[in-house]
Amino acid sequence: MSALSELGTLRRKKPPGHKRGPGGGAGKKATKDNLAAYLFLTPWLIGLFVITIGPMLASLYLAFTDYNLIQAPEWIGLENFTRMLSDERLHNSLRVTFTYVLVSVPLQLALALLLAVVLDRGVRGMAFYRSIFYLPSLLGSSVAIAILWKQVFGTEGLLNQLLAQVGIEGKGWISDPSTALGTLVALNVWTFGAPMVIFLAGLRQIPAMYYEAAAVDGAGSWRRFRSITLPMLTPIIFFNLVLQIIHAFQSFTQAFVVSGGTGGPSDSTMFYTLYLYDRGFGNFDMGYASAMAWFLLVIIAVLTAANFVASKYWVFYDD
Repeated sequence: MSALSELGTLRRKKPPGHKRGPGGGAGKKATKDNLAAYLFLTPWLIGLFVITIGPMLASLYLAFTDYNLIQAPEWIGLENFTRMLSDERLHNSLRVTFTYVLVSVPLQLALALLLAVVLDRGVRGMAFYRSIFYLPSLLGSSVAIAILWKQVFGTEGLLNQLLAQVGIEGKGWISDPSTALGTLVALNVWTFGAPMVIFLAGLRQIPAMYYEAAAVDGAGSWRRFRSITLPMLTPIIFFNLVLQIIHAFQSFTQAFVVSGGTGGPSDSTMFYTLYLYDRGFGNFDMGYASAMAWFLLVIIAVLTAANFVASKYWVFYDD
């Protein structure tokens, strides 16, 4: 009994310096850790409020004003938004932008998925090919690549030189309204590297046992792709689709450089963002440009929400 009593006494004893409650050493350490975390987050928080949230709130206010960058903003309510209903150039820019998105994004994702499937078969030097294919995604939005693209599709460009070798007379692909937008679509499709890498990562996550079972049942390559690969990749397809649609709506550099900032010829490459830039910095109608920016945000938000709703019917999640 004495031994049991001594054991109970030892259990009731607390180590030296032990304190109960939040005032103990553990609480002080947690406070120091939190302070350190906030200290490291300070540059990001400053950027968030000063560079992102601050300008967004300012542009929201300017969207309801008449502001020309020189005089003080004058509150005009919803006038900027009602002007959009009768702005023919804005309507044309919406048609051009939606055409660009609806054509280039599916082609880009299809090419990215095709090359991802090819690379997933164990091609020798895959790391090299993956880097080469990814490179256009890093450079596709740069001014240098847009200038190069302009030279390729110019009257004396590389494409016409290649066509001349087979006896076909080329034309000014960029200066022709019927083909100018197509050159920008081709440029966006060419930047398939980022979605391709994501597709490749998704292919690596598909269990091999599904393909083995399908092969035992006599399923061919196309049947395995249609019944296994595509359903298992639908979350990745959905992810890439949402990101690329948002990116396509924000395209600006390519159209600005290729058209010389005019959106020509005949406004055939007048993207919505390019027209927004023209209204804000070309005509100094910053209030109207701010309203256009928020309208673009609403368009992207609605399309993104529609994609999420539609994804319930075609995206398969393997639980």
